[in-house]
Order: sequence, then structure tokens, then C-alpha cells
Amino acid sequence: MKFEGHIPVMYEECLQALNIKPDGVYLDMTLGGFGHGRGICERLSENGIYIGLDLDKDAIERGYQRSSDLKNKCHFVHSNYKDFDKVLDSLEIPYVDGILVDLGVSSFQLDEGDRGFSFRNDGPLDMRMNTDAPLSAKDVVNEYDETELKRIIFEYGEERFAPQIARRIIAERAKAPFERTCQLAELVYDTIPRKFHQKGRHPATKTFQAIRIEVNSELEGLEECIEKAIGRLNPAGRICIISFHSLEDKAVKKAYKKMSTGCICPKDFPVCVCNNKPKIKLINKSVYTPKNKETEENARSRSAKLRVAEKLEE
Repeated sequence: MKFEGHIPVMYEECLQALNIKPDGVYLDMTLGGFGHGRGICERLSENGIYIGLDLDKDAIERGYQRSSDLKNKCHFVHSNYKDFDKVLDSLEIPYVDGILVDLGVSSFQLDEGDRGFSFRNDGPLDMRMNTDAPLSAKDVVNEYDETELKRIIFEYGEERFAPQIARRIIAERAKAPFERTCQLAELVYDTIPRKFHQKGRHPATKTFQAIRIEVNSELEGLEECIEKAIGRLNPAGRICIISFHSLEDKAVKKAYKKMSTGCICPKDFPVCVCNNKPKIKLINKSVYTPKNKETEENARSRSAKLRVAEKLEE
């Protein structure tokens, strides 16, 4: 398959893990570049259904443009993936046979400087996946106090130099507000000591990640969303989740562990009284990661992790 401007991470692994049924119903909660999505659709019959969600209106438009030759039924919906249940209810689809969640930022968003996601391509400080959302990166950088900036950069970016970066932002914005991504990237580059710069990775990577997570509330309610999604799977249906940083992966692992656990009674109870049954089984006990060939061809895939689970019979 030829991809236009977007290389889906672990493409073959995801499609294989979904165990696609030709007449099945599949929910792609993060449409992005319609790379994984088109791969799903190409394996569906005329009776198969694909539902693609995205906060980015450009992604929805790409979905329509790139699906015109497909034989299955497609629904493209401008929606936060966390509202997937409302979308399914509106389509009168109670259960699905597979769910894909790619938690990363698409190549289109990173490569379009005007979207403000990239520290390599200069653009306005934006980072909104939904361009109608009120909060932008410019608001965060110019209006949050030092304590909040430090917390966000440390917690969401896991950046050890968060205090120094937050302090520099406060000092520099007192002279003039931040307007462009290059301003913030240069500040972070100059703030982090050179001996801590990693080869092949821009020093601003973690800070930009942190601000993007804050702008889009990416971690808010993630575990609960995964649990609800599993509840909408048919028996033997699978959920595949790709994460790109440790905070996302921890949320995925925690949700999977909770849903795959049986009895939760105290260990000293002689018999089970909770009647709790596992809802899923883990398909890959050890996480899937991209192969060397993929990371060489697509550096953005390096940090990706894929975790797969299958719905058990009620």
C-alpha cells in the first residue's frame, strides 16, 4: 500500500492484531491520516462498516477523499474519541468487532507549520487538534504561572529541566509574548545544557509534548475511555492501542490490567464473594514495538508501543 504524507505506525501488526472479519464493524477512534483506517476498509466486504473519528476537521476531509473507491460503508465523524459512545449510539451501532486507537499526533499535523505542533517547522503557537477549541499553546505559554508551567512540563513531558524552562519562559514573556513555535523551541534549546542534548532528538521535544497534552487534555479520562470502549466490543472483538510516551502507556496498561483481572477479594477470604470476572484477555503479554526497519524509515515510530486485548464471552 502506498501512503501519502502519512506513514501509519506498525501498520501490518495492527491489521493482523485486529483479526478483521470481512462483514465486521470497526471503530477507528483516531482517524489521523486514514492509513490504518484504509487498511481496515480494504479488508472489509460490502457489508462491513468502518467508523472513523477525529477532532481534526482536516482528517475528516482526508477520510472522505481517500475512501471514494472503497466498497464498504464508511462513517467519518468530527468528534473527540472519548465521545465514541455517543457516536455509536447516534449510528444505532451497539457493539463493534474491533477498535483501533492511535494516540499519536499525525504526520500531517506535525508537518504543517501553521498548526503549531512542530519545533522544526516554524508556525504560530497553536497545537489544537480541534481548531475550534478555546485553549491554544499560546495561551498556556503566555498565561499560565510559573508553578503551573513547571508542573505541566515535568509531569506531561517528564522533563528534568522543567523548573529552569518555566523560569525562562516567565522572564522572556515579560519582555514580549510568545507568538511562534521557533521562539519556544529556541528558548528550550538554550536552556537545557548542551551536555544533555541527545543525538537525533531536539531538546524541545518533551516540552512541546507536555504543552500539546495540556492543550488537548489528552490524558484526561483515558483509562475510563478504554474501559468503556471494551464494553462496546463484541465477544472475541479486539482493541489495539498505540501509545507514544510512558504516561499514555501506563494508562493503557492500568486499564487492561483492571479489565483482565478476575477475583478482587482479599487474599485471606476462603471463597470468592465479589463474583468479578475478567472482561478481556491480553493478546500480547509483552508489548509490540516497531521493527528496526520501520524505525529507520520512520523515525517518529521509535517510541511507539502497541498493546492488544480481546473481549471474553460474558
